[in-house]
Amino acid sequence: MPRVQLRVDGGPVTDTLADISTAFPDAVFRVLSALPDGDFLFDIVEVTTVDADELVEHLSETPAVRSFEVLHADDERVLLQFVVPTSVTYSALVAAEIIPQQPVSLRDGWYRNGVTASHEQLSAYLRELVAAEVPYEIASVSQTFDSNELLTSRQWEFVTEAVERGFYDTPRRCTLDELAEVLDINLSAASRLRHRAESRLAKAYVIDAAP
Repeated sequence: MPRVQLRVDGGPVTDTLADISTAFPDAVFRVLSALPDGDFLFDIVEVTTVDADELVEHLSETPAVRSFEVLHADDERVLLQFVVPTSVTYSALVAAEIIPQQPVSLRDGWYRNGVTASHEQLSAYLRELVAAEVPYEIASVSQTFDSNELLTSRQWEFVTEAVERGFYDTPRRCTLDELAEVLDINLSAASRLRHRAESRLAKAYVIDAAP
């Protein structure tokens, strides 16, 4: 399953949190949680800033901020919870049926986040951003995989038995002949099953690890 690292600009669209961050361009916002509540989002955000008092005052004067509370504050950080209208950037994820993944970094209006989803979901997400006229930049694309999806049920059975019985240990505690007997197949079939399973796993690993 592909994973995309991207930057999304919430400044040009309806996005209260992005607007707040542009008012404090040197501050780093980390969205730790964003829970939908009707047309609103309940956010918990950690902000690294030397202007904590000014930030809190700004929140109190922002009409779109329905309510807020300072959970913690010190000389460098402030932890906030507040309720704001659901943003266009968040709605694009929901429309593409992608579960938002936190934490998300935000600075001067630009979100930096990673999205792991199917090709169809990612394509739908990017279409939503384009339709909403949300600027975005793709930083990187990598491939992750779920071994249960990567291997057939029979290949997964072989790999599971091989690991559990010590076929991949050094020294080996189980032979291919013994695995064939456990799986009730002949040695030739076990060899083919092994080759196909290992080939899929190796290719997926190389793709996933590629820079």
